[in-house]
Amino acid sequence: MDVKRVLSLLLTGLPLALIGDAAIVAEDECWPGFVASGQFGEQVREIRFAEDARAIVVAPLPERFDARRPTLLVLYATPNGNTIEQTLGCRAAEGLDWHFDIQHAAAQVRRLREINTRENIVLVCLQPDNRSWPTWRRKRASSGELLRQVVESLIAATPGEPVRVVLTGHSGGGSFDFGFIDAVKQIPPQIERIAFLDSNYYFSDKLAHGKKLLDWLGGDAARQLVVLAYDDRNIELNGKKVVGPTGGTFRASRRMIDQMGPDAALVEGTLGEFDSYTGLDGRWITLVHPNPKNKILHTVLVGEMNGLLYALTVGSADEHSWEGLGQPRAYTDWVQPAPCDPETWQPTKPAIRERQEEALSGSECTSALLHTEQQERERVVVRELVGGNVPRKLRNYVDVKITAEAADGSSHELVLRVLPDYLAVGSDDDFVRMPLTPRAAQHVADLFGCVLPTRKMVDAIYQQANVKLAPQPLVEEREALATFVQHQRLIEQQIDSSDRGQLIAGIKKDVVISNKLAERPRRVAIYGWHQLDGKPIQPLTTVHVESYVDYSHGVRLVDRWLTLDGQPARVEDVLRDENLHLLLSDEGPINESRYRESETAD
Repeated sequence: MDVKRVLSLLLTGLPLALIGDAAIVAEDECWPGFVASGQFGEQVREIRFAEDARAIVVAPLPERFDARRPTLLVLYATPNGNTIEQTLGCRAAEGLDWHFDIQHAAAQVRRLREINTRENIVLVCLQPDNRSWPTWRRKRASSGELLRQVVESLIAATPGEPVRVVLTGHSGGGSFDFGFIDAVKQIPPQIERIAFLDSNYYFSDKLAHGKKLLDWLGGDAARQLVVLAYDDRNIELNGKKVVGPTGGTFRASRRMIDQMGPDAALVEGTLGEFDSYTGLDGRWITLVHPNPKNKILHTVLVGEMNGLLYALTVGSADEHSWEGLGQPRAYTDWVQPAPCDPETWQPTKPAIRERQEEALSGSECTSALLHTEQQERERVVVRELVGGNVPRKLRNYVDVKITAEAADGSSHELVLRVLPDYLAVGSDDDFVRMPLTPRAAQHVADLFGCVLPTRKMVDAIYQQANVKLAPQPLVEEREALATFVQHQRLIEQQIDSSDRGQLIAGIKKDVVISNKLAERPRRVAIYGWHQLDGKPIQPLTTVHVESYVDYSHGVRLVDRWLTLDGQPARVEDVLRDENLHLLLSDEGPINESRYRESETAD
């Protein structure tokens, strides 16, 4: 054990029992894409899953994660006005924003890990950059589809068998939860608990939320619906009413009770300070604080009253294993000393889950998808990729070194880390390189902690490739999956076993990012497919719409982090820099370094 490191942690006030050897780990002892947090035996990573939304994952270190046990995945959507860091929480300190000391989602989950030792427990906190899920959703015509894709991918990327999911959130985070519910025909069976923490504002009769929730609850006796709310009808802030004549969670809770109660054998009662409404033999419980003193209890319900911890345990074997709903806080010893800082998290491997023994081979996967429509095919392929069904050669980066002048004439050395080959599904012995539409490619890049390349990056990768192969063009049924497989065979016929894992080029056109996408949105930019003389077959073009994909397209991923003159930096920051962009772009600064989701006007 590093004694100096332990002493420094003790000075933060952490109990020795919560430090231990597991806090002192190297990155290669974490899951790929994660770094050790240095406290509570945890590992962490940040995910950008849209141009203006992100998530932080907090998981036990691998040595504390038992793959033989099921995993509980807690998806917590942030409240309006709060960052993820504030939602995770830390100790109050002079000069520190008060938002850090109100919810403590991380500390409550850590306390749950102490209570529930039967499962691995992973927390994912999700936040839009504008700090408002309702506003974020209104700006997007396809927000529900994106939320569905994110939830499904987070489930697929989480180790454990099975993975049980809690869908929860506070305040405006309920908009995330209902957005997902609206996007699916039926709530998926992996979702075993839904908890609205003063966040059920968006419950709607017109959208049949009640029926969907009741159908879900009726599908398995282990499922649980929890609603925490309070009488907010007359609360005031600075002398003015906070809630309008039809708004608030009190009224939303009444709508739920009125719509769902007749089919749930609802029983009314009390639980401590709360009025209780329980149905379906306890599988649905709504607790409403009557708020006789007319206080604002919006955050008190979640933090001071242990609302999240209660919502995660009520109706389970752990319900009575701790102090229970109400004050004081039951998780004080699990509050971290300072805010988490994703700017310091610089993993050196793509965040690809370990491949499972039962995963499909490449030929099995393509055979099963041979007659499916493109949208369903990509949905399955993305799930396979983020679930770790990729060959071993795609699990480590290869360095690509660039020496170039910036706009001011200064010389710089830059090291990109790129995957040695194009994205593929399957095992080491049986895999298929899978072309993807740009949005699907962007989503996988996000989940792996990567970005898509520029034209200049593609050229640099080709120049430094160890293995350069001649292109193999095909002309018939270019968009058919069978042609993808045919092209795979033609590529593999040129490769020796000694080439495996080396940087390979010349076999596909790259899906790239480009300023041309700002001129022609909702298109795919492709470039490359270099011939043996170094000249690309495909000039940079956006001729195809974003739904187009054919056998010749390939997805080469680049680590979000690079090394610039010996110091870490982000690819997107270099691309938008007026001086440094020349190192990675021959199109000028690139401010939009990703494929965007479609938006609607505010």
